[in-house]
Amino acid sequence: MATDGESVVRITDKVAIPLSELTFRFSRSGGPGGQHANRTETRVELVFDLGRSPSLSEEQRERALRSMRPHLDQKGVVHMVSQSTRSQLRNREEVVERFRALMREALRTPKKRHPSRPSRAAREKRLEGKRRRSEIKKQRRAALLDSE
Repeated sequence: MATDGESVVRITDKVAIPLSELTFRFSRSGGPGGQHANRTETRVELVFDLGRSPSLSEEQRERALRSMRPHLDQKGVVHMVSQSTRSQLRNREEVVERFRALMREALRTPKKRHPSRPSRAAREKRLEGKRRRSEIKKQRRAALLDSE
């Protein structure tokens, strides 16, 4: 969960979020499991206040708020849940790993697109194809006029 022996979640080389900014809530998981599932709180909910996090720059926060919109509530708080295993610790590790991957993707700077132009050969090939198609259609038209 925490990396480098620190109490932080390392998102990228330059971005790390302290575990103190993450809140974990525990509750009982649904589904089968008998007495174990009825008595232990293995479902883990990770809560992270993205809108007010001091660990992110203003630019990073805006980018993350835009791309993580489906995971946010109205106050800009991220909610993620894991209840796939019967172990609270494994569910906690899983939800932190999913959070790390989601944040890494949200903070990724998109590459700037450089528009390209078709080469002269590509333009000529396209135009030649259009001329050929036009000739085919002209030949069809001439045949129709002759038959009438």
